[in-house]
Amino acid sequence: MRLYVAPLLLFFAAVPVLAQAAASTVGELTIRPLQHATLVLSHGETTIYVDPLGGAEAFAGEAPPDLILITHVHGDHLDPATVAAVAQDDTTIVVPQSVAERLGEVKGVVKVLANGETAEVAGVSVEAIPMYNLTEERTQFHPKGLGNGYVVTVGGQRVYISGDTEDIPEMRALENIDVAFVCMNLPYTMDVEKAADAVLEFQPRVVIPYHYRGQGGFSDLEKFKEIVSKNPKIEVRLLDWYPE
Repeated sequence: MRLYVAPLLLFFAAVPVLAQAAASTVGELTIRPLQHATLVLSHGETTIYVDPLGGAEAFAGEAPPDLILITHVHGDHLDPATVAAVAQDDTTIVVPQSVAERLGEVKGVVKVLANGETAEVAGVSVEAIPMYNLTEERTQFHPKGLGNGYVVTVGGQRVYISGDTEDIPEMRALENIDVAFVCMNLPYTMDVEKAADAVLEFQPRVVIPYHYRGQGGFSDLEKFKEIVSKNPKIEVRLLDWYPE
């Protein structure tokens, strides 16, 4: 497995952390995009960090995390130093086994979930969803079982976080998703057409493209929105994941 990891770690090690973008809300759930694949979800007194990067300063003004979710080991998703900087004694850190092996010493409790497993953490239901590449020439990037996407239920909202994946059957089979964060960047995940087609199949109430910078620059979010808008019941919300 480790043979697959090194090339992406080298490519993504230089991903910059920039100023915070404005928050967005879905019902009583607050969403703050920080950069690329890093975000904060909050509801009431519950705060969730997803794939935290950028050190403690990137989370200035945010409440300490009750829960940290880490999808996989690549450098644009896992930074052990940032996790160590933001985790508290009462933080639970949910990770796949591959991340647990690289995390090092951190405060809080590390909870390992394999694909398909679930846990109740800090009043939040967490389900580990597979994330992997389907296309033959991309399977070395994200082999099945190496990482987790997640469905979390917080404040009555079911939130899907794709991690790095293509339009896998497990994504297409999702049900009753209120908010979906869906990746789209080549060559590492999928193009906007496949992402949009999957979204039209599982029909989240709100879909938010994220992780949309690839080797060729930014994915065409307007094209994604145009395709998904064929179903007027799905709201496409474009947030700024790469603020200057």
